Amino acid sequence: MKLSVVIPALNEAARIESTLQPLQAWRTQGMELIVADGGSEDATMALARPLADRVISAPRGRARQMNAGAAVASGELLLFVHADTVLPEAAPRAILEALVPVEPHAPRLLGQASIEKPRPRSSWGRFDVTITGHHPMLRVVAWSMNLRSRLSGIATGDQAMFMTRAAFDAAGGFPDQPLMEDIVMSRRLKQLGAPLCLRETVATSGRRWEQRGVWRTIWLMWRLRLAYFFGATPEYLAARYR
Repeated sequence: MKLSVVIPALNEAARIESTLQPLQAWRTQGMELIVADGGSEDATMALARPLADRVISAPRGRARQMNAGAAVASGELLLFVHADTVLPEAAPRAILEALVPVEPHAPRLLGQASIEKPRPRSSWGRFDVTITGHHPMLRVVAWSMNLRSRLSGIATGDQAMFMTRAAFDAAGGFPDQPLMEDIVMSRRLKQLGAPLCLRETVATSGRRWEQRGVWRTIWLMWRLRLAYFFGATPEYLAARYR
């Protein structure tokens, strides 16, 4: 089965090449790489074109960009990766082993009972995450993200969510909202089955944590999640986040 990787990007000229370059070996093995640009005002698209199978323009907003990328993807499996996140080398194999059932061996003897085709353990999942940076609290933040995800069955975009095309369609794609789209998508996918929480790790940038202050960002994110739980709109939360 073919794997399509969708990367939403916006003004990522400084790092888009370092994100795409490690994926080139996968392209030679049949993986499709799509960059969905949300209206960058820098050289993001120009730098991405030689390193991707498709670079498309999409309405600004991470959810909209990911949906636009999925709409043009040809793979039966979809992987959504933020532009500041680096995937582990074993990511494609891990996803295939998680989502694609192995074909059973045909019966050797005439009349032998047929072997039931095994089913995949789930139709979606995510990776563990590490956060790159100098502050020692970033390790604690990443550990807590991974633990919370395992306990709640909710994945975040930083953890590189993956799913079958059928699961993506059944969930209706990512909701058209400016924040918490990954939370809503996880809730929809949970109705299809529990997520596969892979131990392989993706490395996401800790730039927003260190720029805003690690403790301040931790407090902000907890406040936003709590407000969302009590019914605050994604638009209000996005304004607070900015």
